[in-house]
Amino acid sequence: MEKSKTRAQNTKKFGANPDEREETCKADRVILGDGPSCEFSTDCSQTGLNNNILVVGGSGSGKTMSVAEPFFLESYRRSIIATVTKRRIVNKYIPLLRDRGYEIWDLDFVHPDRGTVAYDPLDYIGSYSDITFVARSVVFSNPKKEISNADPYWDQAATSLFAAIIAYVLMTEENANFADCLEMLDNLIFEEASGQIRTNYDRKFEFLEAKDPSNFAVTNFRSFRRLPIKTASCVFGTLNTVVDSVFSPELRTMFRMKKKVDFEHLASNKTALFITSSPVNPALNCFINMFYGHAFKQLFEFGEEQADGRLPVPVHLLADDFATGCPVPLFDQYIAIFREKQISVTLLIQSESQLSSIYGSEAATTIINNTDTLLYMGSNDLATAQNISLRVNRPLEDVLYMKLGNQILFRRGSKPKIGKRYNILENETYKELTSAYEKRVAKAKRLEKGA
Repeated sequence: MEKSKTRAQNTKKFGANPDEREETCKADRVILGDGPSCEFSTDCSQTGLNNNILVVGGSGSGKTMSVAEPFFLESYRRSIIATVTKRRIVNKYIPLLRDRGYEIWDLDFVHPDRGTVAYDPLDYIGSYSDITFVARSVVFSNPKKEISNADPYWDQAATSLFAAIIAYVLMTEENANFADCLEMLDNLIFEEASGQIRTNYDRKFEFLEAKDPSNFAVTNFRSFRRLPIKTASCVFGTLNTVVDSVFSPELRTMFRMKKKVDFEHLASNKTALFITSSPVNPALNCFINMFYGHAFKQLFEFGEEQADGRLPVPVHLLADDFATGCPVPLFDQYIAIFREKQISVTLLIQSESQLSSIYGSEAATTIINNTDTLLYMGSNDLATAQNISLRVNRPLEDVLYMKLGNQILFRRGSKPKIGKRYNILENETYKELTSAYEKRVAKAKRLEKGA
């Protein structure tokens, strides 16, 4: 009886009584500052704008508390894909979203065993070019490779070897997963014999070759076998090093989990997908960006299949520290067509220069031009301040030395708004959520001490 009473109190507290949800369900909103003039509808037919938002602010400028957390508070109907590096955000907002009728998925790349869903790149392979894309994404998980002047031969050869392994696994294994590919790579042994490389997998690939000499797996593996032994060792070392740095034993177990992310389900049912990344492992961030690439591709194709060409449920991606690691494949092309599919993004970055360093100047400009809303929260980056100064038509020093807590909001078709950032500490729902979260944390600590 007591449990039922507590449940009823909590339900009333967060305004999500299941029996009244249909009547009280609110529309999604965007809050990007202090006051009604910084509150916006997400209905593109009303605003005439897309829902893409670029938030630029240095570390400590308030991007999380004044943009990311209000995003969750104002989410009622859209599906959510949210990348966070702070687990407290996930733990704090799951109860609220669940009470609002959201199905909760937790994809934890740092501690996969704590998550509820998994991501496997093999689930999204439908062509040989997809295999090459996955192999190359893994090889280039070191973000420095994209801007390196080193000979690309080693990376190309490593990509070819990994593509051969992925293709072989897909052709020969039932219910194959990415862990099978990593295991096959781990067990690869080779030596020199009569001027050629001999491996422990030769018979496997010879079997495929007997059926089709031009087999994709065979031709890629043959390229590896024809290398001089020293070159082959370097190629194998290049691939093995990046695999070991990205795919921890914990992450490998994720690929064998039964419940996987289903983008069609997410775009058809109100779902909140939380993605936990690591702030100290840039190689892992590159793997997560491959996930983004697959997400956008799957969502776009699913939208194309609908009668009206739009997703049944709008999907919004909140990406914290977006311009870190390496670029999301084809993102500058996808963002230009998000609106027609009911896809939108909020990108949190530290500076426009950071975005350019990852995507290149032209692609970064395309991304910025396709965000109809830009929120500047302060930065030490001179180039960013110069761009903002031109946009707002104010002296450079006014922008560069803007007071903490101030911001400049740009919306296409409107004059810039100079004001204060949103003060979430005055939000009643936030106060209640924070209090409940802190009590849960305190209780967990007491239990730990008593254990």
